[in-house]
Amino acid sequence: MSKLEVNLDLIRKYNVPGPRYTSYPPATRFSDRLAWPELARALVENNRSGERDLSLYFHIPFCESLCWYCGCNTVITTRHEQAAQYLDYIERELDQMGAILHPERRVVQIHLGGGTPTFLSPAEIRRLGGMIRSRFRIAPEVEAGVEIDPRRLTQDHIVALRDAGFNRASLGVQDFDPRVQVAVRRIQSREQTQRACGWLRANGFESINMDLIYGLPLQSLSSFSRTLAAVLEMEPDRIAAFSYAHVPWIKPAQKRLERDLPSVEEKLQLLKLAVEVLTENGRFVYIGMDHFAKPGDELAVARRQGTLHRNFQGYSTHRDTDIYSFGMSSISQIETLYWQNHKDLPAYYEALDQGKTPLARGYILSEEDHLRRSTIMRLMCDGSLDFTAMSQQLGIDFSTHFAPELASLESFGADGLVRQTGSGLEVTDTGRLLIRNIAMAFDASLPKTAERRFSRTI
Repeated sequence: MSKLEVNLDLIRKYNVPGPRYTSYPPATRFSDRLAWPELARALVENNRSGERDLSLYFHIPFCESLCWYCGCNTVITTRHEQAAQYLDYIERELDQMGAILHPERRVVQIHLGGGTPTFLSPAEIRRLGGMIRSRFRIAPEVEAGVEIDPRRLTQDHIVALRDAGFNRASLGVQDFDPRVQVAVRRIQSREQTQRACGWLRANGFESINMDLIYGLPLQSLSSFSRTLAAVLEMEPDRIAAFSYAHVPWIKPAQKRLERDLPSVEEKLQLLKLAVEVLTENGRFVYIGMDHFAKPGDELAVARRQGTLHRNFQGYSTHRDTDIYSFGMSSISQIETLYWQNHKDLPAYYEALDQGKTPLARGYILSEEDHLRRSTIMRLMCDGSLDFTAMSQQLGIDFSTHFAPELASLESFGADGLVRQTGSGLEVTDTGRLLIRNIAMAFDASLPKTAERRFSRTI
């Protein structure tokens, strides 16, 4: 198929609030009832051997200014001296966790997110790289990615990132239209983005992703079409085209955008444009949700081979890894539970000052949660369910156990979003755009529609 066609009538019908399923249950189900003794026991059990690989995440929360659309956990400051203090606390947390982690576990993935990781100076980036290398067994083939804001980037930052072991980068773009940039308070020229790409490629970065957002104030089909064309000219390896998540009850700054937001109809047209332009003539493969990759990219290969995975960083090629995360608000994951650090800086610092883990909340998975997590993740990643294989994997009769959920998918089948096969269920090309809705059928934690505090699925 050369281009993925978007059926707007179906998108309208199913555009309801729902989780993004970077975890199951979603992070909205985490609670403060998870205590350190329980977490410590789980971590000791998780580290009895060095067999399971690790994925590391580091959250750098600082930004010099607030982009009004932003939904991330950030600290807005121009005081760059705060970064050195923050790294001191990251180092404390690393030492604290190092007492538990099995020394033979390989790190196959590292991600540096934010905020703005390049808020750190080049020297501080090298310091963080040294902290990681001195404490972990890094696999030679490690995927080490960093989120970059091109606006305040220098070539020295890029050189420092390579010195620290990073080999992949994700550039925040969102939209190149000047009116949109003023409306969302993020002024970033095309030239700044092109320059960042040049520096990354000149310094041997293996993969470049660009983040776009549709549904921002003052966006139009013509303006967003120009943004897409400009991005395609820069030839990134991956593109993430996110739906703007309007959650002013969580991020009050977003209230400033409400007057100029596109209508629901206009936003759907923007989605249609993005998907059809990016997949035209097979230039990008639609991975799922908001992710696109060139046909030869590892994500596209994993999608074809059925080895794709999904976690808090989105789609990934690493299925059997545990995520250990560090820094304010970061979320970690092992087979049996999730845990999250304190979401504000003073509480994070205070816990470490007292010699405590900065644990704020978490969730211990039940046996039923495990069944549903596996089902939802295979749906999100494979776009299909093989009932016999799922029965063997989960130790249940899948069709019987999930009979009510499978029956609830009849309306999706009538709309051409899923189809029954002799051995299971397949999501159609149209259904892939609504995969969150299909996954919601298997979500036992989902509140009633009127009580859902999620962004809309489109």
